[in-house]
Amino acid sequence: MMRGRFLNFFLNPTPKKWSLLSLTHHKSQSHQFTSVSNPVEPNSKNLLPHDNGKIFTPSFGIIKTLHTSSVAEQSEKEEVEDSMWMKMKEEAKDDVSVEPILSGYYHISVLSHKSLESGLANHLAVKLSSNDMKAVKERDPACITHVHCFLNFKGFLACQAHRIAHNLWTNGRKVLAVIIQNRVCEVFGVDIHPGAKFGSGILFDHATGIVVGETAVIGNDVSILHSVTLGGTGKSHGDRHPKIGDGVLIGAGTCILGNVKIGEGAKIGAGSVVIKEVPPRTTVVGNPAKLVGGKNNPIKLDKIPSHTMDHVSNISEFYDYVI
Repeated sequence: MMRGRFLNFFLNPTPKKWSLLSLTHHKSQSHQFTSVSNPVEPNSKNLLPHDNGKIFTPSFGIIKTLHTSSVAEQSEKEEVEDSMWMKMKEEAKDDVSVEPILSGYYHISVLSHKSLESGLANHLAVKLSSNDMKAVKERDPACITHVHCFLNFKGFLACQAHRIAHNLWTNGRKVLAVIIQNRVCEVFGVDIHPGAKFGSGILFDHATGIVVGETAVIGNDVSILHSVTLGGTGKSHGDRHPKIGDGVLIGAGTCILGNVKIGEGAKIGAGSVVIKEVPPRTTVVGNPAKLVGGKNNPIKLDKIPSHTMDHVSNISEFYDYVI
């Protein structure tokens, strides 16, 4: 009976069980539920031998030892978490009785959730995504509603997935972080190294084909169009990717290569290749990118381009002059 329940835990895991499996991290990198014993020969009837409370299951010639005591421990852990969540909900009700103005906030954050996992996931999601969702709604005219963004905008979803991957990366869980990166790339067509650092209020408009390297930094209130690469220049190591300042607008198809700084409030015209620093509040365009107005007297922008999403002002005049 115990053996059947234990195997069912792994063969038919519930979302709650998976969350515990995926989020629990051990410095030893060993799994809390399994340990590997020395190879042994299975019995002639191909039955699962058991001894001293252990279960042996053959897998590619290696016998895995599954300790039934861990099942009991896990069950106790779940009971403790459920009891803790019930206690937290009672505490939340007490707070609301004292401060009724908190009722809406507490209901959304705590009282409406059936488990600690659900409440925590909701709370983290709100903390992670609210500024980015606000940026999408305000800057992208194709965004009909916030819920439309939440459900359908892959740039927003890719950005949130990266925030989770980056947190894992910075906490030493690099294997899981890279798995998330790879899956996001497969699903959304957006390839962001989990080491890249993001500010808040970021818009990935359309998002397809965006590539961001490991040591890249993207500041606050930045808007980036599709097919943009924030990459390196070759095989250099260390800090080798662009640093994007606050309020920058990067047009579609742009490549910014190397550890170069893009100043706050700068605008990069579509299709540009940038390999040198761009001063704040200026516009560059072309391949190689050149300052609109010239190096000695570049035209200064009086508005934040990532907010206005104006891709052509100054640039159209520049091309009229060149042509």
